[in-house]
Amino acid sequence: MNHSMNEKLMARLQQATLLTRGGHLHQATTLIQQALRGEQQPNNQRAQSKEDEFAAAQGETFEGCFQTIEETAVSKTYHQGAAQPPNKKDSASFTAAGVRESLRTQWLSLSGIGSKTPSLPTGMEELLGGQLTGLRQNAASLAIVPEGATFCGATFTNHVGSRDYKLYVPSAYHGQSLPLIVMLHGCTQNPDDFAVGTGMNSLAEEQPCLVLYPAQHSGANHSRCWNWFKASDQHREGGEPEIIAGMTRQIIQDYGIDENRVYVAGLSAGGAMATTMANTYPELYAAVGVHSGLAHGIAQDLPSALAAMQGSTGPLAGLNQQKNKPITASNVPAIIFHGDQDTTVHPRNAAQVAAQHLAAKQGTNKRLKTQQHSATMPHGHAYTCQLYRDSSDQVILEQWTIHGAGHAWAGGDALGSYTDPQGPNASREMLRFFLSHSKSTH
Repeated sequence: MNHSMNEKLMARLQQATLLTRGGHLHQATTLIQQALRGEQQPNNQRAQSKEDEFAAAQGETFEGCFQTIEETAVSKTYHQGAAQPPNKKDSASFTAAGVRESLRTQWLSLSGIGSKTPSLPTGMEELLGGQLTGLRQNAASLAIVPEGATFCGATFTNHVGSRDYKLYVPSAYHGQSLPLIVMLHGCTQNPDDFAVGTGMNSLAEEQPCLVLYPAQHSGANHSRCWNWFKASDQHREGGEPEIIAGMTRQIIQDYGIDENRVYVAGLSAGGAMATTMANTYPELYAAVGVHSGLAHGIAQDLPSALAAMQGSTGPLAGLNQQKNKPITASNVPAIIFHGDQDTTVHPRNAAQVAAQHLAAKQGTNKRLKTQQHSATMPHGHAYTCQLYRDSSDQVILEQWTIHGAGHAWAGGDALGSYTDPQGPNASREMLRFFLSHSKSTH
């Protein structure tokens, strides 16, 4: 499949995703069948897709503030999130069941790849919602807010654009200078879902810090993925990095955040954008957490992004023009998590992220000390953790490989999407790593 054909197919897949979310399974299937055959899309179907795109963009609000007002015997109270109740037809199982299985045979017969590929290419599955695990959208709209804490929604706007966000302020905050963690969700997720799935708000109560959840909207990306793979969103002073950095600075100013202890983390597309933030705004973030993500600048468009997600070894490998590109170096300390059975973002990407953060030490690599330990969670996954220390014995990078795990946040709550409760607890380990790093000690 050539570059042009793949771009057209990806565009059709995005339109088909919108159709399935609107309950138009037959139209979605027909659209992708036509794309695989190389047929032109009828004008009336393009119009319907635009209508559904507009409909999908509506109701994507994250406004609202949650706070326990009355003292009760229970210290934690569940509050209904501000987002509109999800339509059952928008669930991952509905999307996958309606489109994914019916396309496998057609893909094999029409793509020319052959029977050695028993499924849709990696990336297509994700666009169709096929890799979602543990999604509980009704439960994900419930936010746990202890007495005295707040979980508020607002919108940030600068010269580049605007994005909604939610901010968790712990009950221990009384105007003092606290750390800030910026959490970038993955595709199809939102701040409420990501907060529940990662449990980061609860940890922010244990070790007081504020947690910022920027929200991607479907107007910028049909699947609400951060556009880590677009050249226009991979540099300073422009695109989504400038919006996220501006939002970060606004919270720092408004809440008197400790500027030496500001961190960024993300999952999947959010993890890839987190690496971009660490590369483009290294003066802003003291450390970065990357879960199931990709290296900064590894792709420049959707086809090369899909190739990178495959580890540049699948059917789309020839589309990745960035595989021989020199590695971008980052001085920002990093903690990396990746499941070795991840079929959405190939585990090879974790090594590329690590190489990017070790490249800055290339001239002094002989002085880097390495240490490795392995363990198994009780009734959960085994894992291996590789540590890299600099000449001052400071850990500058941790790379966690979770054996038997797929594309999911390790140790997350099953109420959220893309979570694997079998551990280890990526959120707790990230917070530990973050708080051990400060810009003042770099």
